[in-house]
Amino acid sequence: MQFDSISAFFDMGGYAFFVWLSYGVSALLLTLLVYTSHSNHKNVKNKIAQRLLREKKLRKAAEKQSTNIKQTEQENSVVENQSKNSNKAVS
Repeated sequence: MQFDSISAFFDMGGYAFFVWLSYGVSALLLTLLVYTSHSNHKNVKNKIAQRLLREKKLRKAAEKQSTNIKQTEQENSVVENQSKNSNKAVS
């Protein structure tokens, strides 16, 4: 389609309102899509980082707890051995 002048181009054969409204709505929707995609991407990255930190803390706490349990078991076995040795010495 050829236009005789720039005003005829902007008039779009009498359908300017609908044509330019369509372009405007499309541009707005594409802009919103880019914005929400970027925003959601940042949110997902933050949630992943938080989850990794939480898992790291839980692993550290589990290691600490298992170390404490092992130490307690070792101390109990030492105490039991000492009590057995003292019982033998008394008998």
